[in-house]
Amino acid sequence: MDSLKKKDPEIYKTILDEAKRENNNLELIASENFVSEEVLEAQGSILTNKYAEGYPGARWYNGCRNVDVVEEIAIARAKKLFGAEHVNVQPHAGTPANMVIYFAMLNPGDTVLAMDLACGGHLSHGNPHNFSGKFYKIISYGVSRKTEMLDYDEIASLAKQHRPRMIVAGASAYPRMIDFKKFRSIADSVGAYLFVDIAHIAGLVAAGLHQNPVPYAEFVTSTTHKTLRGPRGGFIMCKKEFAKKIDIEVFPGAQGGPLMHIIAAKAVCFKEALLPEFKTYQKQIVKNAKTFSEEMARLGYRITSGGTDTHLFLADLTNKNITGRDAAAVLDRAGITANKNLIPYDTRPPHIASGIRIGTPAVTTRGMKEAEMRQAARLVDQVLSDPENEKNLQLVRKGVDKLVRKFPLYKNLIRRLEKE
Repeated sequence: MDSLKKKDPEIYKTILDEAKRENNNLELIASENFVSEEVLEAQGSILTNKYAEGYPGARWYNGCRNVDVVEEIAIARAKKLFGAEHVNVQPHAGTPANMVIYFAMLNPGDTVLAMDLACGGHLSHGNPHNFSGKFYKIISYGVSRKTEMLDYDEIASLAKQHRPRMIVAGASAYPRMIDFKKFRSIADSVGAYLFVDIAHIAGLVAAGLHQNPVPYAEFVTSTTHKTLRGPRGGFIMCKKEFAKKIDIEVFPGAQGGPLMHIIAAKAVCFKEALLPEFKTYQKQIVKNAKTFSEEMARLGYRITSGGTDTHLFLADLTNKNITGRDAAAVLDRAGITANKNLIPYDTRPPHIASGIRIGTPAVTTRGMKEAEMRQAARLVDQVLSDPENEKNLQLVRKGVDKLVRKFPLYKNLIRRLEKE
């Protein structure tokens, strides 16, 4: 970044500051990860220069022969990774990918059965301020009040009662396995499309650690930047019969020119996910989440649903006399990055929340294992047990520094940071 440093020192400094933050903090946000240097190189490449409206072999602009190859490679790798019949790698993010499915297959006012945000769903699954909640009649399903897990009998009952045109499965804060085969059966019972959003669990699915929805659903969407450990972006998988309809809805329906540098980075992350070591990495993510949640439970925190099967868990702070919002803020001051989160049937509003969501993809990328997860849980507890004690926060900050120093990020960049 020598040229950037010289010509735009303000942006250079801010990027450097962010690199320091990522390297020095304990990153526990479940939807974040650290990409490889190869992904960074592809994303920062000259492919950003090329306008490529359309699809390989059918572009609006000339001069697309090289970016055509890049997109075809990304599509082929995604198909192989998930066993998909058709893949579109152009969506800029997860919510635009989801929007394409709604717009391509539904009419405004159609009924959609989707997971409630407070029980682990996503904004694009029917939040009233989101396009999904504004344009469609959303019927929400939740989790059992007793087990805090999906109740498939209740979902089937809601489907028979409301006869939705489409059923949405997938979540952003649900720590348990989802049975897509059961969702397929429910959808078939009412003649509904099944649409699955695997943005959070795509890496687990790719590694064979979570049931793959592709054989069961007409449509599957995902991001590439969470457990899949790629650039920020989205993609869509669907049955061949819907390929043309989906592609047209992406372009020219929802987007103009695709981001070819991002698509190149997606191709790199798909290749990385096809390697044997990726499965080892995903297994460690799950081991780390289980260990972290168990240690938090031992320290007196109620873990929703009693634990986790995936990369994340929710800690209920109700008995700790602190809100999710305040907990996330004070943890950040101590160098621990997590996020406030609603717990099932939360009595607090979303912007305050009663819980925090903790995820392990990013710390696992750094090389941390079970011992470090137990240490991290104790640091979290040390903060939340005495959140107004500034000396205590400073002690935790030192503990975080000691822990993360053993697992540096981007070593070449760190050497640069040390010189600045």
